[in-house]
Amino acid sequence: MSNDQFPQQLPTLQRLGVDDPTGVSAIEAASAWFDAFSNAVASSNVTGILDLFLDDGFWKDILALTWDLRTIEGRDAIKNLLDHRLPPTGLVDLRLSDEPLRAPEVQKIFPDLVLLRLCFQFGTKVGKGTGVCYLAPVPGSKWKAYSLFTCLESLNDFPEKIGPLRQKIAEHGTWEEKRRREVEFLNGDPTVIVIGAGHTGLETAARLKYLDIPHLVIDKKARVGDSWRDRYKALCLHDTIWYNQTPYLQFPPTWPVYSPAPKLADWLEGYANYLELNVWTSSSITKTTWDDAAKTWTVEVNRGGKETRVLKVKHLIFATGFGGRPKIPDLPGKSDFKGEAVHSSQFSSAANYIGKKALVVGSCNSGHDIAQDFFNHGVDITMYQRSSTFVVSVEAVADMLGAYFKDGFPTDLADIYNSSLPNAVVRRLHQRSVPYVAQTTDKAILDGLEGVGFKTNIGPYGAGIIPLLYERAGGYYMDTGTSQHIIDGKIKIKNGSSIEHFTEKGLKFVDGTELEADIVVFATGYGDQRDSMREICGPEVADKITQVWGMDEEGQVPGTWRYCGHDGIWFGIGNLGLSRFHSLHVALQIKAIEAGILKRSEIVF
Repeated sequence: MSNDQFPQQLPTLQRLGVDDPTGVSAIEAASAWFDAFSNAVASSNVTGILDLFLDDGFWKDILALTWDLRTIEGRDAIKNLLDHRLPPTGLVDLRLSDEPLRAPEVQKIFPDLVLLRLCFQFGTKVGKGTGVCYLAPVPGSKWKAYSLFTCLESLNDFPEKIGPLRQKIAEHGTWEEKRRREVEFLNGDPTVIVIGAGHTGLETAARLKYLDIPHLVIDKKARVGDSWRDRYKALCLHDTIWYNQTPYLQFPPTWPVYSPAPKLADWLEGYANYLELNVWTSSSITKTTWDDAAKTWTVEVNRGGKETRVLKVKHLIFATGFGGRPKIPDLPGKSDFKGEAVHSSQFSSAANYIGKKALVVGSCNSGHDIAQDFFNHGVDITMYQRSSTFVVSVEAVADMLGAYFKDGFPTDLADIYNSSLPNAVVRRLHQRSVPYVAQTTDKAILDGLEGVGFKTNIGPYGAGIIPLLYERAGGYYMDTGTSQHIIDGKIKIKNGSSIEHFTEKGLKFVDGTELEADIVVFATGYGDQRDSMREICGPEVADKITQVWGMDEEGQVPGTWRYCGHDGIWFGIGNLGLSRFHSLHVALQIKAIEAGILKRSEIVF
């Protein structure tokens, strides 16, 4: 806790000095607070708004007031936000939601923590959005805002071309030629180039397309989906289908809960076709030049050696994954090793190693998946654990996500609720829930792992997977069954000593032991997310972007889905759920910039 950048405490009943308010009428309490809030907003009464918040309350915003992804904490900081951004934003048409799933609800999160959640719609001078507020009880049978979330979802003058705004003209024999010209950009250059045709790149391209922003997705691989198809064959998603839905096109109800990577790859290929996304495969960017005066990129694209195109575009979006180049420890003696040594990104299948010995270096998701693959093929497999691992069962993850991501719950609303609390608050909640899960749902697995010497932890600050995801993009394993094989001794474990060097037959450790292996797979992660951008844009541009992934002092990711420090460069990073939600936000920012609505120099507070 001493190094925790978020010292905030939860608004418990004891801390607030109140009794359990669970029996109150949620709609009456929410309406009283919301009426006061709406009146204060309508009259630009900043003091009146502040009086409706706890002194240590939060205002989390996505684009609505800040044109950014921000979390503002405390009375003084919220006052500063409202003084500078309330008048130009022009919050209007505030309406408390009372329909099913959005109606006010008293939530007893823990025995000593009770919040009232309300949802509302609002307008601004340029768009419309959704708000979520969590009220905490205070003395006098009143409620104050602990955390308020505002999220811009659409632009008034530039609605998404979906539903009633979809294409209505019948195309008799003209569609194929029209699509060919669109994909080839024979009538003009795209406004945006998206680098990477994985799930993030395609979801972002879909958002751009239906905001009428000319886009082109470029990928060096031969087929859309190959970023998933070409990974190790045992790869399967560890989070649920409801969390992984794609924008505009939902998975069918027959789809398995956990998607195999090749199946997902085929889905993405179909997704690109059905949504008419413009994709150039087997292509790579060979040169870029930035014109700062014109805010324009000149981009040279090699189309698999068949032709070179030079395009002038306004924006580059890097959707190249959580990491950069594969990381492999630089160990002495590699030239002496008679077997194979590969990074997990180069590994395909354990079927090629039947009857041999394998060693996997790394004990997180990829390491476990690959070890499981070796086990499934009867290969003698040992996993080397460099440091302790946060292990959580997929059942526990499904329970955590299942409050919102489930059949019958709209995905767009699930995304709003899932993102509505600041990460500082989420951390405090998880510091309670993670140890509880470890002592209940996952106790048998964790005790079994401890019994065979596999080292586990409960995440940084005792908060589980979230800080690991945002601070390291790794360090955890969502258990789909491999843990039991470790407990049963079918997958052997080595830890407690660092690797000294390769030998002719395997790896030698500092404690003097040696593990023989015909293949060593390094499931050791990836480098900096800026690696791909540095290769394409050069060091002068790259050096202006200090950090892309991680967590800033507000609990936000510093350079992803938002301004990263250089005009015309964006980063899209995330699993399917994060990319689905935030792809809309980067598209809205780009549309607003191109329409002259968003001028970042004017957003000052």
